Amino acid sequence: MRMQIGAFLVRRLIEAGIRHVFGVPGDFNLSFLEQIQAEKNIEFVGNCNELNAAYAADGYARTSGISAFVTTFGVGDLGAISGIAGSYAENLPVVHITGTPPLHAVNSRALIHHTLVDGDYDNIGRCMSEFTVAQGRITPANAAYEIDRVLRSCWLERRPVHLQLPSDITHIEVDVPESSLALEDPKSDPGQLRIASQRIARAIQAAKCPAIVVDADADRFGVIDLVLELAEKCNIPCACLTPAKGALDEGSRLFIGTYAGAASAPTVRSIVENADCLIGVGMRFTDTSTALFSQRINVETYIDLRRHDLSIGTTQMPGVMLKEVLAQVIAEVNPVSQSLGIHAPVDPVVSLPLSVHGALTQATLWPRVKDFIKPGDVIIGEAGTSHASLSSMKLPTGATYIAQPIWGAIGYTLPALFGSLVGASSRRHLLFIGDGSFQLTVQELSSILRRDLKPIIFLLNNQGYTIERLILGKNSAYNDVNNWRYAELPRVLDQRNHAISLVVESTAELDAALQKAAKADRLVFIELKLPMMDAPQSLRKFAELFADYDYGERGPRNPPESANQAAETREESPADEAV
Repeated sequence: MRMQIGAFLVRRLIEAGIRHVFGVPGDFNLSFLEQIQAEKNIEFVGNCNELNAAYAADGYARTSGISAFVTTFGVGDLGAISGIAGSYAENLPVVHITGTPPLHAVNSRALIHHTLVDGDYDNIGRCMSEFTVAQGRITPANAAYEIDRVLRSCWLERRPVHLQLPSDITHIEVDVPESSLALEDPKSDPGQLRIASQRIARAIQAAKCPAIVVDADADRFGVIDLVLELAEKCNIPCACLTPAKGALDEGSRLFIGTYAGAASAPTVRSIVENADCLIGVGMRFTDTSTALFSQRINVETYIDLRRHDLSIGTTQMPGVMLKEVLAQVIAEVNPVSQSLGIHAPVDPVVSLPLSVHGALTQATLWPRVKDFIKPGDVIIGEAGTSHASLSSMKLPTGATYIAQPIWGAIGYTLPALFGSLVGASSRRHLLFIGDGSFQLTVQELSSILRRDLKPIIFLLNNQGYTIERLILGKNSAYNDVNNWRYAELPRVLDQRNHAISLVVESTAELDAALQKAAKADRLVFIELKLPMMDAPQSLRKFAELFADYDYGERGPRNPPESANQAAETREESPADEAV
């Protein structure tokens, strides 16, 4: 069959499961946007800038499985590149489509706007190749092949890809396949699969104290249900690394908490590090998820299940796919019925009741947030005090947690909230973001209001970059930001006045605000005014560790706290166990 090139690309996006395409219009992508607009099964969703579009696509992929966004060549691409790099680091399938100058201009090396006027049309592709797993420039000769190749690579690796679509070929017709796009994971080598599953099943059966730890790839590659099935069948306790927060059912009797090396709760650390058969699923031991590489894993008893291969102890086994080996192990292993003495996870965020009197602090905020969160909520935590508190909080069944603990770009969460809301608008979304981060990407609040979406946004106003102050520069001007009238912004950014805005300075005001938010049928924006240096104890520990790691023995440090300041800190901050 024959189709226009742009229409075929739109068709393939729909077949991949994409229903919304984010982006910013520009003269080189307008012809493609017309084709998106003509298709009833997909919608273009505009963003305020290209970086926000990349972040929105990232958030959409987290709750909808895969995403796409469109920019224009050069200026748009480079504006988005940090967001693409974040999706690469965090393993998210994002299709980046850029409208390029017309193919005749590329071929003749014409000196066109949005380029470096040197005739080089490969420089953007070279940049993108560092942060994507596949790239391609579409031409009439290669369109059908290249589009499918790049989209399949996106799904295979669960990482971003980059497609260049010249503006003068979108409406050219070419031969394309009639069959639908098949996004399938590769198959295992049967012999390798059989040997691996038998060895893993024997190791589980022989173990007296097995354990499972999952990282984000367990969620990205869709094996969480299989992990839970294996755990239930064999009574194996389960933990997660911080990037996989919320992936496991934290209400399960088998969930023990977050493993973070030396920063873990003692029970979690003991179970994981003393396991005589430890199964890791999609693991990456990063600095932030292990309290600076403090994990203590016995390699001899460690089974490392990765996306397309695995290792059992020191034996590497290529050609064994993650989903297939888990399914096969479940089929082969015998049920274990005896209790393993699993303890419920320690929840460092204490529950109410708490006093309703006094100024708002971190210690009085987070227990109330914990009681406010409902099963099925999508909770989004910005880097800093929000993520430190939320990542150590026990979440209800069905809740999803979104953060960016590896790439760690401040400002990421507001556009990511927008993206997730567009793809999963039936779920209640809660965003917790600091004032400094908010100022980086605030424009996307306008997009949320434009589409009449209804999240609850908590703006933690602690007068600048508290996490940076804790690391270094406690009293330095470089950690300051201008103090906006944050609660007035929804009215500034939308003439319809469709939001509820509240300012909270006390625990009594917070209780009243949460009651209003629970009943609201519109966007709720709550500005929380908190002391500048108030932070969870876990974040203080994190900051001290990273100051030592980053600056060495002779580098600068914050002045030590006085005894009185330390006592005040202990009173203000919850005693978090995990970073």
